[in-house]
Amino acid sequence: MRVRYILTMEDLTVSGERVESVTLDWQEDASRDQVMGFSQKWITSRNFLTSRMDGLSEVGESSLTIEPVDEPEMA
Repeated sequence: MRVRYILTMEDLTVSGERVESVTLDWQEDASRDQVMGFSQKWITSRNFLTSRMDGLSEVGESSLTIEPVDEPEMA
């Protein structure tokens, strides 16, 4: 299935610089198990973002939205 992720972060520190807000929006193919695993890691890992993004050392607030993408039907 095709999935859309929207990650919003506020009050960041990136490479020593303060950044007010960043939104990342991307799509990818993922199975239901992959989406569930990603969601579980997001919820349970305290340093989920800082451990995965080079230069990111601090995030004030963040939110992650995961939604299915409707794909057009083939004729």
